[in-house]
Amino acid sequence: MLRRASTAPLFTLTLERGAKAPPLYRQVYDQVRLAVLEGRLPPGTRLPSSRILADELRCSRNTVVGAFEQLLAEGYLEGHVGSGTYVSRVLPDELLAVRPERPVATKPTESAPPTLGKRGHRLARLEPPGAPARRGDGRRAFVPGMPETAFFPFSVWGRLVGRFWRVPPRELLRPGEPGGFRPLREAIAAYLRAVRALPVEPEQVFVTSGAQQALDLVARLLLDPGERVWIEDPGYAGLRGPLLAAGAEVVPLPVDQEGIEVAEGQRRAPDARMAVVTPARQYPLGLAMTLARRLELLSWAQQVSAWVVEDDYDSEYRYAGRPLAPLQSLDEGAGRVVYIGSLSKVLFPSIRLGYLVVPPALVEPVTRARAVLEDYPALALQPALAAFIQEGHFAAHLRRMRALYQSRQDAMLDAARRHLVGMVQLSGSEAGLHLLARLQRPITDHQASAAASAEGLIAPPLSAYFYDGPPGGSSDALLLGFSAVPEEVMDGQVAKLAQALERAERSART
Repeated sequence: MLRRASTAPLFTLTLERGAKAPPLYRQVYDQVRLAVLEGRLPPGTRLPSSRILADELRCSRNTVVGAFEQLLAEGYLEGHVGSGTYVSRVLPDELLAVRPERPVATKPTESAPPTLGKRGHRLARLEPPGAPARRGDGRRAFVPGMPETAFFPFSVWGRLVGRFWRVPPRELLRPGEPGGFRPLREAIAAYLRAVRALPVEPEQVFVTSGAQQALDLVARLLLDPGERVWIEDPGYAGLRGPLLAAGAEVVPLPVDQEGIEVAEGQRRAPDARMAVVTPARQYPLGLAMTLARRLELLSWAQQVSAWVVEDDYDSEYRYAGRPLAPLQSLDEGAGRVVYIGSLSKVLFPSIRLGYLVVPPALVEPVTRARAVLEDYPALALQPALAAFIQEGHFAAHLRRMRALYQSRQDAMLDAARRHLVGMVQLSGSEAGLHLLARLQRPITDHQASAAASAEGLIAPPLSAYFYDGPPGGSSDALLLGFSAVPEEVMDGQVAKLAQALERAERSART
């Protein structure tokens, strides 16, 4: 490596030449800037000319000129026509520095460090929704609610994305409407009218980043801090965070064979402002709320002027009979039910799109709130999704996946009859993507889940879905997802689960 030093007055520059050395102009720039900042070149100092420095350093004059131009642009140097280049009298770093009006304290203060607010502490203690699955790599067997993505028509999807974004129309490059891409809202409304019997107009549909964002918007708009909200217990943990973030007081209510116990809610919190439920298929128990219980819930909401939020998270996957009518279709114009749907389980999880359907009276307030908060999702995938639905690809994909999931559920039940007899009670389900496995051995669901994890399986304990833990501290069931487990490996995975349960029982005895 060759080095060449400048012998110009006042300061010295040294250039390194070699494959790994920085560009020469950058070396000149860095060294002059450092000399200015360290005071080795005081303000007002005249610098040697670029020609002299280039001769001294045996480099191109353009190298020195380039460095000087950058220093001039940044304010370290200033030029005077006919008299040369000088160190600036007011340096940029000096202008950016904060000058405290009072002397800076050198001793540490006695006050306590900043802390989270009460709601922040409550949020930070929550277990993230789907945490057991997220700790896996997405390929481990039995993750509840995990859709199969290998059969998604990505070739069709890619063509649709390319149609809109190869040469995007100008309106797609603008911020978009608070409600979402208009054609997508129209497509969702038409789908809900045809499949879910919801009398909904496109204006009532708001595209969201999923169920949690939809509930977050609803909670902030409809709840005041301290107001009470009924939730199902056990229930989906992801619905608790938005409620706590809005300052609500969550009231967990037990779930029986008919659904959330409305009578118990009226006893514990008759003045609740909202109820959040999963009536089509209760999560995680997999039960459908009976018609009598639905009408009882709506009657309570009408009497106390409360809201009902209906999370219809996987109603698309029903294997026997027609889908159950949503609560919103039973509301009979009262306008008290807010409907939430998700597309992550229907398409693929990373799409992060869902929708919110609000009663007509809430259309304008929700629109204004979204415009102020600017929390609506990016427009990038919405045009492709609208075309995917409108051109029939969505319905075709649903039919294929419904048949596939039914077949995989049957394969799990067949494997359970071979390997899990006397260990768990496992019954088929008319809907959904997971089954509830009731333990028949003297072990807790936490012990069983831990043993399954040691075998490379994800089988969350039912206990994890209770707000304050189940009665007695533990439950007797595991959640077993079948949708992402191919039939050809199902038997082997169920056999591994049986081995894990046997190992857990032996360990519990000792």
